[in-house]
Amino acid sequence: MDNHYLTPLFSPQSIVVFAGQPDAPDTQTAQARMLCESLKAQQYSGSLQFISIQSTGTLADLAQTKADLAIIALPPDEVGNALELAGRMKCRSALVISSSTSAEEAARLKHISEREGIHLLGPNCLGLQRPPLHLNASAAGALAHTGSLALVCQSGALTSSILDWARNNGVGFSSVVSLGPNTSIDIAQVLDFLAHDRLTQSIVVYMEGISNARRFMSALRSAANAKPVVVLKGGRKAAGNEAAQTHSGAIVGSNDVFDAALRRAGAVRVRSFVELFSATKCLASRYRPVGKRLAIVANGGGPGVLAADWVNEIGLELGKLSPESISALRPQLSSRASLTDLIDLSECAGPEHYQAAIEAANKERQIDGVLAIFSPRPGADAEAIAQALANAKAHMAKPLLTCWMGDASVGPGRSILKDAVIPSFRTPEAAVGAFGNIASFYQNQQLLQQTPSPLSTLAKPDIEGARLVIESALAERRKVLTEMESKTLLAAFHIPVTKTILARSAHEAMMIATQLGFPVALKIDSPDITHKSDVGGVALNIMNGTSARDTFTDMVQRVAQAQPQARINGVTVQKMARTHRGREICIGLVCDDPFGPVISFGAGGTMIELINDKAMELPPLNQFLSHRLIERSRVAETLGAWRGTGPANLEALEQILLRVSEMACELPQLREMDINPIIVDEHSAVAVDARIAIDHAPQSNTSGNLQYSHLAILPYPARHEQIWPLRGGGEYTIRPIHPGDAQMLQTLVQSLSPQSRYYRFVSSMAELPPSMLARFTLIDYDREMALVAIHKQRTATEDGEIHETERMVGVSRYVTNPDRTSCEFALVVADDFNGKGLGSRLMHSIMDVAREKGLNDIEGLVLANNSPMLKLMRSLGFAIKSYEEDPDFKLVTHKL
Repeated sequence: MDNHYLTPLFSPQSIVVFAGQPDAPDTQTAQARMLCESLKAQQYSGSLQFISIQSTGTLADLAQTKADLAIIALPPDEVGNALELAGRMKCRSALVISSSTSAEEAARLKHISEREGIHLLGPNCLGLQRPPLHLNASAAGALAHTGSLALVCQSGALTSSILDWARNNGVGFSSVVSLGPNTSIDIAQVLDFLAHDRLTQSIVVYMEGISNARRFMSALRSAANAKPVVVLKGGRKAAGNEAAQTHSGAIVGSNDVFDAALRRAGAVRVRSFVELFSATKCLASRYRPVGKRLAIVANGGGPGVLAADWVNEIGLELGKLSPESISALRPQLSSRASLTDLIDLSECAGPEHYQAAIEAANKERQIDGVLAIFSPRPGADAEAIAQALANAKAHMAKPLLTCWMGDASVGPGRSILKDAVIPSFRTPEAAVGAFGNIASFYQNQQLLQQTPSPLSTLAKPDIEGARLVIESALAERRKVLTEMESKTLLAAFHIPVTKTILARSAHEAMMIATQLGFPVALKIDSPDITHKSDVGGVALNIMNGTSARDTFTDMVQRVAQAQPQARINGVTVQKMARTHRGREICIGLVCDDPFGPVISFGAGGTMIELINDKAMELPPLNQFLSHRLIERSRVAETLGAWRGTGPANLEALEQILLRVSEMACELPQLREMDINPIIVDEHSAVAVDARIAIDHAPQSNTSGNLQYSHLAILPYPARHEQIWPLRGGGEYTIRPIHPGDAQMLQTLVQSLSPQSRYYRFVSSMAELPPSMLARFTLIDYDREMALVAIHKQRTATEDGEIHETERMVGVSRYVTNPDRTSCEFALVVADDFNGKGLGSRLMHSIMDVAREKGLNDIEGLVLANNSPMLKLMRSLGFAIKSYEEDPDFKLVTHKL
């Protein structure tokens, strides 16, 4: 059970091939011929059999021909029969290599595979390659070189192109997976396998679409948490949406949402095929996430300046040597070398100068990476300098990238760099952009580590009151709330709003304005008018009662002429917000298909669509995510001290963002929302206007608990936190795990006895490797759960002060099986906490969570000689039986 469920597909021990007779190529399709040639060209270490679909043997004979993987490359009318035959042969996975299979036929094949218990890759794909296993089960050409990079591609043509490019650029792969339209196993499942694959250190993805946002985000977050992931997406859509009912809906497009989703998942998006190749070069060099300070070493000012310009253009920082480093380096360089910003070695630089400069930059704490640029010069030895870089790279802890400009004279030097696995580019801009991709990992990994709860720590909102407002509007078959209703929703979540009263006549407008105090603003109230200002439906700075009365009359007449079909409820009257020292901000929400609600932040006011300032983030948010969201907006530059005004109250804006996040989580009926403008000054922030579009809550496509099923990222499930008494005195807390628990988990594992570690991990390892530690602490709460038991310990210092420290003393977890009806559990308890009821409570708690998710069965493997665990399982009512695949284990199961 420790193996991933797709191991039989991607690491098969035995393969059967249905592709016609290998000795009769005239009976095969072109893809089948290529497949057979590819399979036979390699020294695949497992067993490989070619079987005809016309086999005349009995079912008993076929049953003896068991295999992990069945590869099918047959005409479309024969694929279904071959898949059924694979099922009778107990194949656990199948690969169908084909093209132009219809959606209906693909659905039929998927049905057959599910009925037979087969994990199916295909149809409409070119297959897969696993170079470390010498397995080329593809029609994509020759087997790629072996490396640590995985390629997942939703285009057969691009798969072949990338492999062809890689052969001449020294890039090797751990896996190559071709996915096409209507494939049964989707990109999320492949990413899930690669996240756990020890042969894979980094992942490159070309994709065109996803079928399930929650599953995709779950798998991508898991993969990006363990190893770098770069994504190129085709089919970018235009940002505009003519049917939008709010400003936010009009300016936020699906491509922008995809950016936000990838950023939150910890992955990096590239925009072009060229950038994908650049990123691939860096990943093949096993460069890991770093900061954004890039030092530039060059033998000429011009190329260095071009590189520095591009550093500024894409938001990186120029890495500079400290005065101490400059003093130490100066005697080793030419007197003409400039070391202030760029490290310009001058045109007479030789290998020793490059090596000295790079080694100095590598030691500098204020530098995260180094770009070495070489321009051909008379007398310059390109090969010797390239060799010097190769020598320096062997001792570097930071990324080293190169730009070897020119062509004819620098070819041999480029070959040396390729052999040393140093990424080399032809232009300074391309090299800087490649480093930018590496640096983006560092930024996005910080976002990935955030696991906010659906509700913030601020005062509890009136969720039921907000729902009543929405339900009342839907009962009237209205999908756009009035301004009064919209502001009521905001107030229910404690977002400050200007006091607003609806006037239904000119006389009422005059009385309300007088009571509120002048100046006031009047706005038309109509569910059919999206932009009030466009039809003359807004009047500001009304200074007396007579003006309020006359403005009401004029406004109603003007709007009725501009939009005769619009329903007019009246005119709202509100006190004018202070704007003298305030900035206008817009916070919005849109619902994307398939990612669900997305929160936007940017400049507000009447020119919002022209300004088009739209930083975005997926809910749920916490304070860190809210702060980063504000930073990414263009309007952030005006929120400091600006034009004689004090800095805006960022804390007030962050709190509004947290409240909007709560609304997105708790109110699945929200479709679009504009809070525009929000007036923020150095003291406070207040929402002046709001417009909200609603609809019935979307149908869930996930099993179990339906709460938050509309979100692409499941919030931290704080509701599972409980406090329990400890047998023998004291208490402990059981709560879901989060990424901040990594060190406590490592300490727990290190403190276990060798026997306890072996019982849990079937290994003698003394601690968890970083990849496993990351995988165990950043989890997707939708498909798995880990509950930790935290015991607080109090110790007294010599001066009598009491210090409280937290210690993890137990963990229980389950992972949902591919059938999505059962799960596999694991349990570990600190040795000194055995016998205190902790294991029993952790198991009961994890079973309760699995039951709430709608799972039916829980199971696990226990070593046959682990008597204490087997005793605990019996006491909990688990059935214990032999495990056919390994007699050293017992299979324990329980109905939920």
